[in-house]
Amino acid sequence: MVKKLISIFCASILLSTSLLGGCSKAPDESANSENKTYSIGISQIVEHPALDDARKGIIDALKKEGFVEGENLEIDFQNAQGEMANAQTIADGFAAAKKDMIVAIATPSAQAAFNATKDIPVVFTAVTDPVSAGLVASLDKPGGNVTGSSDAAPMEKQFELIKALVPDVKKLGVIYNTSEANSVVQVDQAKAVAAKLGLEIVEVGITSVNDIDQALNSAIGNIDALYVPTDNTVVSSIPLVANKCIENKIPVISAEDGAVKGGALATEGINYYNLGLQTGKIAAQILKGEKPAEIPVGLLEDTTLVINETTAAKLGITIPEDLKSRAEFVK
Repeated sequence: MVKKLISIFCASILLSTSLLGGCSKAPDESANSENKTYSIGISQIVEHPALDDARKGIIDALKKEGFVEGENLEIDFQNAQGEMANAQTIADGFAAAKKDMIVAIATPSAQAAFNATKDIPVVFTAVTDPVSAGLVASLDKPGGNVTGSSDAAPMEKQFELIKALVPDVKKLGVIYNTSEANSVVQVDQAKAVAAKLGLEIVEVGITSVNDIDQALNSAIGNIDALYVPTDNTVVSSIPLVANKCIENKIPVISAEDGAVKGGALATEGINYYNLGLQTGKIAAQILKGEKPAEIPVGLLEDTTLVINETTAAKLGITIPEDLKSRAEFVK
């Protein structure tokens, strides 16, 4: 009987020790999770001010959310130099390296990441229509492993701005890369908006930066103003576009403020740094455990009027007082 009691007593001690040991393991696992260093790959289709600002906003937002490069975050940034083939190679490399996340800046980079993996979370930014681009099922319920922020521009505001600055405008050129899905969508939108405002759209299609000069030479005699959508090929060469149009007294209205800083006349658009901040917050949510499928695509509703006063002077355009009162001016 005594031996039996001793056996029961020893078994109780062993069980208690085992339970205590099990309880003490959880904080260690939590600590290991908290101390994890995350590795993300950032793929950007091309470097130009708008996309660079978006990237900076993403990194700043991640830092604010506790993911700091050099501490608990490793960032592998790669630039596709405007080539879709490069974007696909970059995305495939990130997938093979089993990054914790792929951040894709602009539509071609996002499509490449989408093609490369269905497991690693993909967060995009600077994608105008992610549904048409085949990245998400819907803006509210993306589904799959992809979500992010759209740079859909308030085109009607921008076209009204054109009419305010160039009252006699009738024919509006739209220069865009015919092979960029993001831009083709915007041209279709432009036609619909122009019809409401009594404007005729003249398409100025290109396939590479090398086509820009010739395309503008052909179009300039047939347009009263030029609209530059959020097209990465065109925006990356905005000084060429702006200078050519200034020489021929053709006002250029752009979809984003980076192009205005590069010489376009004006925009009523979104701020890409703020877009990046929004995208970075989404990325942080996912790193903290939320699923991309359940995070709606972000949209920026606030717009900013930006006018290049040097360009306005060269074109001989007087800025209306109602625009002056709310505009940010750059030179």
